[in-house]
Amino acid sequence: MFAIAFPAIDATLIEIGPLAIRWYALAYIAGILLAWRYAIVLARSSPATIPRAAVDDFLLWATLGIIIGGRLGYVLVYHPAWFLNHPLEAFALWQGGMSFHGGCLGVAVAAVFHARRRGTPLLALADILACVAPIGLLLGRLANFVNGELYGRPTQVPWAVLFPSDPETPRHPSQLYEAALEGLVLLVVLRVAWLRPGWRERPGLMTGIFLTGYAVFRSAAEVFREPDSHLGFIAGAMTMGQLLSLPMAAAGIALLVLARRPA
Repeated sequence: MFAIAFPAIDATLIEIGPLAIRWYALAYIAGILLAWRYAIVLARSSPATIPRAAVDDFLLWATLGIIIGGRLGYVLVYHPAWFLNHPLEAFALWQGGMSFHGGCLGVAVAAVFHARRRGTPLLALADILACVAPIGLLLGRLANFVNGELYGRPTQVPWAVLFPSDPETPRHPSQLYEAALEGLVLLVVLRVAWLRPGWRERPGLMTGIFLTGYAVFRSAAEVFREPDSHLGFIAGAMTMGQLLSLPMAAAGIALLVLARRPA
């Protein structure tokens, strides 16, 4: 059976003594910095008054929300029993293990506190965050592919990949599917929506598009992604990723409905 050999990419870019710089960490750093710069551009054309200083100040808040929320989501949802018996392992971020849904919730909490502290319109800030979030998703999923983790289910498609942890089984490169859908496609969709006349003037519309779009794309990609071995399927053929996407879709649809109402 034809399958593509996994590219010879070392997950560690450079290692100096005990210090190891990994592609995964660089993806997070690059995603945050690029999202910050794009947020500055969007803030200039936002109908709300969001000064540059407010965007710069939120950079730290967003970073803490991503790290704390993402790690807590992973610990509490994906491996609660393990971390209950090994609580100090929850702080071992260098070993990997982050949840996007947890990180998204962490950023949302950070946005609420920041908006109250700075007097920034919450939905206007959320709309900017929604437009820049796919940058991090794109880079993060590419880093998952480089790590050879979170791969897809067995398949016979011509572009199947033989991952290092299971070199005998051709699998969907589901990380690349997610990078394309949750990252690139969603980034373009939100950019087009931002440029549509009158759309950015509807607070919550961009956030609704992002939440709904992510939930749909993540749920679609989960059809090709191998379920977590320790969780398996949650209900019937539903995976944990699909289950966690349901409240995101509900919140996104609610925001779309509210944002489309006449002012």
